[in-house]
Amino acid sequence: MQDNAEAMSWYRKAAEQGHVNAQGMLGFMYATGEGVPQDDAAAVVWFRRAAEKKVITGANVTATREGSAYAQLYLGIMYESGRGVPLNSAEAVKWFRRSADQGLADAQFNLGLMYATGRGVLKDTVLAHMWSNIAGANGIEEAREFRDKLEHDMTGTEIRRATELAHACMDSDYQDCPQ
Repeated sequence: MQDNAEAMSWYRKAAEQGHVNAQGMLGFMYATGEGVPQDDAAAVVWFRRAAEKKVITGANVTATREGSAYAQLYLGIMYESGRGVPLNSAEAVKWFRRSADQGLADAQFNLGLMYATGRGVLKDTVLAHMWSNIAGANGIEEAREFRDKLEHDMTGTEIRRATELAHACMDSDYQDCPQ
């Protein structure tokens, strides 16, 4: 417990200075109660800071990305479960999408689930297959299994379309993915 409290102290110092990874870790520690009393509202505050922060990438400082993909994923989970914020599936989809666009497979799978069930978006089996296929290609075995289950209720044309969309999305580094 002492180690968690000490880690919390260091993460807080770095987070307050704007270090995005520390902000995300602080959110995670509040969400799980590691080193601090569990506090979903505080977790959301820190996840949001990390999720919205512009992050400078690369040695030459030539590119930025839009926030921490992991913080965006966790913020989406908080909205989807109503932890620390009112339950809001549409807001969860927004954060999952931002994270998925950065290539995070867990967020891609969550998007597939949202499209499959119509939570926060219109139900769309083709997009559910597409996102599950992408997450599976990025190492999520459960996503591959889910994609295969979806195919039982899809036509050959729908499966081909979903596969084409997945390839186009991945080939564009997630910048040309349908909404």
